[in-house]
Amino acid sequence: MLTLFIKLILAHFLGDFLFQSEKWVIHKEKHKHKSKFLYWHILVHLGTLLLVLQANINYWLGILIIVISHYSIDLIKLHLLNSKLNTRLLFTLDQLAHLAIIAIVVNMYEPYSFKIETIYNPQFLLFITNILGVTVVSSIIMKTIISKWYLEENTNKDSLKDAGAYIGMLERLFIFAFIALHYWEGIGFLLAAKSVFRFGDLSKSKDRKLTEYILIGTLISFGLAFLFGIEYMYLLKLV
Repeated sequence: MLTLFIKLILAHFLGDFLFQSEKWVIHKEKHKHKSKFLYWHILVHLGTLLLVLQANINYWLGILIIVISHYSIDLIKLHLLNSKLNTRLLFTLDQLAHLAIIAIVVNMYEPYSFKIETIYNPQFLLFITNILGVTVVSSIIMKTIISKWYLEENTNKDSLKDAGAYIGMLERLFIFAFIALHYWEGIGFLLAAKSVFRFGDLSKSKDRKLTEYILIGTLISFGLAFLFGIEYMYLLKLV
């Protein structure tokens, strides 16, 4: 089952990303179903499927389902591009739809069972709880603590909207993953990399307030990531 799934995902990656140029994407968005590149794109997908499945005739129905559904999903996405839905959401929904079709096809040939009890598995619940803790919960905790200080430098209009919050989430997710994988060296590398990128902000600051503000934020962020990571590893042994 896993081998077939990997093969179909590989075919999808090849057809949807590697063998689709920016020129094709732009032409499809402009001309919709009239774009010749939409049909070239589908033919490429057919080719990648035949390649990874070694043109095995036993998979003809699955290949047909994937190709037809891929065309339908892409066509719907192209006609929704000018709607109120943003491109990021459309891209996400598009890829989820393709993955769902692949999962259905895999289940056709190699049935697998999914039990709702799996969601309520203690290990899974612990993992989801800590992921939320490292991202959303930690962001709110940091915002509450940091709100004690207000710096005009921190409201720079040149900054990307909410970029700091997303960077903090990614930073804590990396630390959490490094702890879960027992790769402590990675945390040191992450801290060093952040110090290099932050050096410009610190060197341009007129006083030490910004330096202190950045250090407090970094230490709180790292501290929360460590807290959730170590707590996760400890409780994982008990559940």
